[in-house]
Amino acid sequence: MFEDLLQKAIDYALSLGASYAEARYQKDSQESIILKNGIPEVSASSTRRGIAIRVLVGNSLGFASTSRLKRAYVKKIIEDAVAMARASSKIITRGVSLGDGKISRGAVNIKPRVSWTSISVEDKIEYLKDVDKNIVEVSDKAGVKLPSRMLTLEKWDLEKHVMNSDGADVVHIVPRTMSTYILTLYHPQKGTLQRIQELGESRGWEAVEKWNLTENLRDEVENLCNILMRGTEPPKGETDVIVGSEVVGLICHESAGHPSEADRVLGREAAQAGETYIKPNMIGEKIGSEVVTVVDDPRIPGSFGFYLYDEEGVEARERVLIKNGFINELLHNRETAKVFNVESNGSARASQYDREPIIRMANTYMKPGDYSFQELIEDIHLGVYIKSNQEWNIDDKRWNQRYVGVEAYKIVKGDIVEPVRNPVLEITTRDFYSSIDAVGKKLSFRAGYCGKSEPMQAIPVWFGGPDIRLRRVRISVRPT
Repeated sequence: MFEDLLQKAIDYALSLGASYAEARYQKDSQESIILKNGIPEVSASSTRRGIAIRVLVGNSLGFASTSRLKRAYVKKIIEDAVAMARASSKIITRGVSLGDGKISRGAVNIKPRVSWTSISVEDKIEYLKDVDKNIVEVSDKAGVKLPSRMLTLEKWDLEKHVMNSDGADVVHIVPRTMSTYILTLYHPQKGTLQRIQELGESRGWEAVEKWNLTENLRDEVENLCNILMRGTEPPKGETDVIVGSEVVGLICHESAGHPSEADRVLGREAAQAGETYIKPNMIGEKIGSEVVTVVDDPRIPGSFGFYLYDEEGVEARERVLIKNGFINELLHNRETAKVFNVESNGSARASQYDREPIIRMANTYMKPGDYSFQELIEDIHLGVYIKSNQEWNIDDKRWNQRYVGVEAYKIVKGDIVEPVRNPVLEITTRDFYSSIDAVGKKLSFRAGYCGKSEPMQAIPVWFGGPDIRLRRVRISVRPT
């Protein structure tokens, strides 16, 4: 994958005075099939590829990219990047230097068991139509309408080769398969519910086979119809709450993952992606109960956020963000690692060839505990089980947050009883993690796209965790 061109680019950047040079070839091939209300709306494919150059000159970084994979065009972007860094170095007082990391040489090549192209576009459309037909039948039987339904199947194949002047030489060839569904349920007397879900793995078409959308969406729509038609208000005020894995993963991503990005801690993302409650001196500060450990790990096989080496050639590892209730470490690239006097933990990612690597999450989740689901609920006298969410928001510092459940149930004397509608968990980050007294043993994940930076970079990630139990937290209700 253009190895000779990448090496020549690095050599030329060094000859122009760069103390560090990094060259990355990246090709992203994507295909999307969209079915809206039973009608095929989009079947499209695209490919973007190019080379990016990043250099350190003096105390500044310069970045440039091109989609023209000829030596003359690559030479030009090197000159642009060097000139940019040199000019910046003259006007800034506090510059950039790069810290250590486990610089690597290696290759990753994931071969799908069933290739995306082995299934025709017509068969993919028919698959989605069958899913759509089944969920409409289920909702009609329950007396509920599905006036808005969007189902997608997507693939995103990645080829990437990173080399730098510190000796990195890493390759990733990773297929990704995704599916999204957005469903709106309606009843004239009961109102509406909306369900949005994303699935994604670093695999081929076999991921779709595993998801079994026809059966699983039929079951989910049946449950949602039951919520819409029979759901009552949740118990209000202070109560015990079981938070489902899906919601736990989202909360970990938003209130542990994003705040732990070291560039955000240093204030560099405030205008684009927001701030954080974590200050540089808060490593080791207690934020939750001892049963809470939150990690980010790119190495999980088949995960949507999978990688083994980052865009700086640093080997990926598990990053323990919260350990037994204490803030433990941040997500670092080599630049922020130098500031904090630690080694990079391989968190530099770029979404496309023309985007600069920045600090990102991969697969963020809460570590499982020892409790079965029955053990989590057995001593709850009156409480709520929030299995999934339909709406959420969090403030700029990732401290005050709010989650509205979509599939949720009342717990009475250790049993799941009637469905409830629109329970609202509104809580601070510290109160959330401190209220957890028990963590389930079953770990599961869902996929998503994490947004950050300007211009926007949307990257594939997993959110995950087990079911957990919160003691004595306040639940309210969103009006129907």
